Amino acid sequence: MIEGLYEAHLPVRDLERSIPFYERLGLEFDHRVEDRLAFMWIEKDKSWLGLWESEKVELDYHPSIRHIAFYVSLENLKKSVQWLKARSIEPREAFGFEPTEPFVMAVGHHAHAKIHFNDPDGNSLELICKLANPEKHSGRMYLSEWERKIEGSS
Repeated sequence: MIEGLYEAHLPVRDLERSIPFYERLGLEFDHRVEDRLAFMWIEKDKSWLGLWESEKVELDYHPSIRHIAFYVSLENLKKSVQWLKARSIEPREAFGFEPTEPFVMAVGHHAHAKIHFNDPDGNSLELICKLANPEKHSGRMYLSEWERKIEGSS
């Protein structure tokens, strides 16, 4: 029945500032509804992000709200720190990892590599990809450490 995520929404303080920020990430502006809502395509005709202009942006951050993770390939994730900085977007510390490179979180057969950053209103964003974990390694480490670990167990 469910085939994917069609839309997600975030509160923003100023659409005129937020639309260009998300365009720098590669999202495509589609349309506005009145003056307080803009839709940006994440994947054209498949999934989009709704940006709601609001004065209630000061909600305390919690992963269940004000957070979106964008899927990227491992190849692109490896270039993500430089890619973000080239767009004047600073990656940020997350889970104790400095934003010098992506890091991995692995539990059981699940493993994901990611890098975190914020939009202009402090909404938490991340670029993430799933990793193969046939040996069921667990833990958190930088991606370069993970790759050495995986190579060592092959």
